[in-house]
Amino acid sequence: ARKRSTTRCARASSFRDSLTASLQAVGPVLDEGGVALARELFSALDVVDEQGALRRALTDPAWSTERRHGLVDSLFGTRATPGALQVLKDLAGRRWSAERDFGDALETVAAHAAAAESARGGHDGLSALSGELLAFNRLTEESHEVQRALTDRQAPVEARAALARRLLGSTASPAGQLLVERAVTVPRGVKPSVAVRAHADVVAERQRQWIAEVTVARPLGQVQQERLADGLRRTFGRDLVVDVTVDPAVVGGIRVQVGDDVIDASVASRLNDLQRRMAG
Repeated sequence: ARKRSTTRCARASSFRDSLTASLQAVGPVLDEGGVALARELFSALDVVDEQGALRRALTDPAWSTERRHGLVDSLFGTRATPGALQVLKDLAGRRWSAERDFGDALETVAAHAAAAESARGGHDGLSALSGELLAFNRLTEESHEVQRALTDRQAPVEARAALARRLLGSTASPAGQLLVERAVTVPRGVKPSVAVRAHADVVAERQRQWIAEVTVARPLGQVQQERLADGLRRTFGRDLVVDVTVDPAVVGGIRVQVGDDVIDASVASRLNDLQRRMAG
């Protein structure tokens, strides 16, 4: 049992590493493509899910990257946009431990593309998308009848999609509509609410890129907070929601974290630049 658990942990770690590397590599493509690209990637996912031989080939370590890229070209080269093809090739060039991993990664990357369109509205845009997804789940959880209707495999796909759209509301964003419809019509072996929750987690991950978690040695005055916000905007190139915590033990007097990017005493030049801007 312990050996199986260790194997699962190793596989999960390998999956996260490959997915993270791919998201970093194709990030600009996702940002530009938005919902339109997400639709393409989800369509490609349907093809991958339908063909076991394709999944095995794309995750077979014995196949060279060039051979896998050739397979992607042969299947999608004439019908995919350059952006979608770039994403598919990048994923095909990564190492995956199980044949389902490619599809799972593609689904996550597609969700990131959809969320990227909402991110054009900054933190507020992502908050609105997150709110849509979580509100949909709350509505479904309140009604067993709705849950049965959304999971009824005897019901036409379009009927389930139409119900999902009604629950989501007419003012929902294109990203919210796409992610909910996918979760309801193609849940990939999980309950729609679980799929929606996974998409919401993707949105939350992107939201972290718009929040600056700032730890300072002593409280900041209003002017200092405004200067800090301005300095962070210059440093990261976008308006950030600033969350300030006071900790007298913080090294160097200030620590800033935006997503995975950390500025502290170990990054002296950037830290000193922020402190100069705060001081005016």
